[in-house]
Amino acid sequence: MDLRAALERHWDASDKSDFDLEHKIYHENAVLDYPQSGERIHGRKNIQESRTVQPNKKRFTVRRVIGVGDLWVTELVLTYDDIPSYVVSIMEFREGLVAHETQYFSDRFDPSPSRAHLVA
Repeated sequence: MDLRAALERHWDASDKSDFDLEHKIYHENAVLDYPQSGERIHGRKNIQESRTVQPNKKRFTVRRVIGVGDLWVTELVLTYDDIPSYVVSIMEFREGLVAHETQYFSDRFDPSPSRAHLVA
């Protein structure tokens, strides 16, 4: 199975709010962790529901996908109601489907003047 292609379909479906296609990548017993909020969601059905009830307008812009074997990482910008968050999604596959995903979110911050001379 081409996991990179599966991830591309997943993120494209996420951007289009195609919740059925977006969640085909998950194993029925998948687990989704959000470390910053302490939430752990069990099962594809619950993961999908958690996203369908989220009221904000979402856009997904993939910056990079890297991986090997059953471990894949996606860096993306997730924009909620025109406010960007920078996200790292770590997906662990089993039998060609995501068994475990962890998503880390970060807000944009202003550059530090102390590093200005180091930035091109």
